[in-house]
Amino acid sequence: MDQAKQDGLKKAAAKKAAALVEDGMVLGVGTGSTVKFFIDELGKKKAAGLTLKAVVTTSSRSQKQLEGYGFTVSPLSEVDQVDLTVDGADRVDKQLNGIKGGGAALTLEKNVAVNSKKNVWIVDESKVVDHLSGFALPVEVLPISCMQVEKRLADEGLKPEFRLTEDGQRLKTHYGNYILDLKLDRIPVPSGLADYLDHTVGVVEHGLFLNICDQVIIARDNGEIEVRSR
Repeated sequence: MDQAKQDGLKKAAAKKAAALVEDGMVLGVGTGSTVKFFIDELGKKKAAGLTLKAVVTTSSRSQKQLEGYGFTVSPLSEVDQVDLTVDGADRVDKQLNGIKGGGAALTLEKNVAVNSKKNVWIVDESKVVDHLSGFALPVEVLPISCMQVEKRLADEGLKPEFRLTEDGQRLKTHYGNYILDLKLDRIPVPSGLADYLDHTVGVVEHGLFLNICDQVIIARDNGEIEVRSR
């Protein structure tokens, strides 16, 4: 598929998501190529009179784009609850569980998501799988015990690898932590792995987003926009 057609599909999915945004909402905005088009649609709605109570976002790139359209972006700590969050996903399965964190912002993304009344993901067809697979699972770890955690995960057969920058240094997250990517072919029992990681000292957060997404908007290669709800 050429880039122009793919962008057209993403724009259609983004427009579908933007139709869910209502006046007076506290809105959460994620990041990614499809979300970029979603923000463009928000800009059009603002020009037509949309007023939001507050906007929070999970990335500096999205914040810059939102501010370019005249939106004021607030920290999550300054809002009680988010009404709707629209974000992307690296993988999403039939149960609307997903893997997120390809951009290393998984901790902030999950904090925004769990404090949202409704979560909608917009993705292209390539991100949709029967079972979570095909994308390394990000795990954010504290530097102070990163080597011990890496060994523990390796001993469990989880194939951890430190995520590196282009110059070969360990990538640091917004919070100054490291990312261990688990190079798993498939995650047969996501809830079991999530529980194990949740109880591993030194793990800050992981990229398994389970029972969080309420609706996914999928841009299909045939030009259709499919909506799946939990």
